[in-house]
Amino acid sequence: MAAETAGNVIGADGAAKDEGERQVVSERTQQCSAFSSITGCDQAVAQCYLAENDWDMERAVNSYFEPGVESFKSEATSKSADSIMEEDMPGIAHSTCIDLTGDDGDVAVATKQVLPENNPTTLNTKDESHFSFLTWNIDGLDQSNLSERARGVCSYLALYSPDVVFLQEVIPPYYEYLKKRAVSYTIIAGNEDGYFTAMMLKKSRVKLIAQRIVPYPSTAMLRNLLVADVSISGNNVCLMTSHLESTKSHSKERLNQMDVVIKTILDAPPSSTVIFGGDTNLRDQEVTSRGGLPNNILDVWEFLGKPEHCRYTWDTKVNNNLRITYTSRLRFDRIWYRSALEGGQVIPQFLDLIGTEKLDCGRFPSDHWGLLCDFDIIL
Repeated sequence: MAAETAGNVIGADGAAKDEGERQVVSERTQQCSAFSSITGCDQAVAQCYLAENDWDMERAVNSYFEPGVESFKSEATSKSADSIMEEDMPGIAHSTCIDLTGDDGDVAVATKQVLPENNPTTLNTKDESHFSFLTWNIDGLDQSNLSERARGVCSYLALYSPDVVFLQEVIPPYYEYLKKRAVSYTIIAGNEDGYFTAMMLKKSRVKLIAQRIVPYPSTAMLRNLLVADVSISGNNVCLMTSHLESTKSHSKERLNQMDVVIKTILDAPPSSTVIFGGDTNLRDQEVTSRGGLPNNILDVWEFLGKPEHCRYTWDTKVNNNLRITYTSRLRFDRIWYRSALEGGQVIPQFLDLIGTEKLDCGRFPSDHWGLLCDFDIIL
């Protein structure tokens, strides 16, 4: 009897082990498919890069795009937006899409967050005395619960209806979908392959005058600086977004990119307000090592009194999307501002985090919080 019982226990343990192994195989197969979709390589190459990077998707993708690897043209850009969403983001097909076409902020999938009554972003978006701005790394590289998280991101966009949106880690399916569905926005991108940055400019509020891409000559991760000259309520504004080089080991290149951003801000016409926002991956000590920001460039978080609730935009103590076992709390996502030297003024007034509510799938929309900022326009 004892032997039979022991046999049953061993059998149960063996079955559990087999089930665990099958789950790991299934998850890694999905990761290989996601990697192939993003990079355009085949499954064998995907498996090699993922295995070499301990099955960390972002590290593997960054490794793939380092110098010496030929860039690709994603198949996603040749498909229709609806077919992309159906194949790559099941559940966000045409019949269940988020409506981003209006200015009234109606949403098909509501978020749980409630807007406080004293939040300036609840004002009528047609009010010419202010405009709203959002920057957010939406973590398109994470394929887990991608459709639910994408719906969550779009719900926030529709809920707040920002006049200007900066997005980082956009992937082709996201980009194609937004171009087709967010018809109330002009959308421009820093690239259309791999993962990249994008700007969304509300047509009723923001007039696009010119756009350009400033390269980072020594980037190992296909990063660049996306710049747009716009007019908002008659004020000239130069918008800039970027996703600076990731990880501690790329600090030198990240600081070189920071220098390019600062030079571009300083070179902007004095009649323009400059707003830079994005996932900088900067640590405070790195900025200090460069002597801080120039006197005429302000960090909006610092300018607004360093509000404690916005101190961290990367916070693994709260955000468990990546299942990181250690606590890391950093202000990777930043907004920098240079005022115009003449004419009307655009002044930051309010800052808040978004994306801090878990979705029904049990995860947050991204591993980063978004930064929502409201600006006053003084003519």
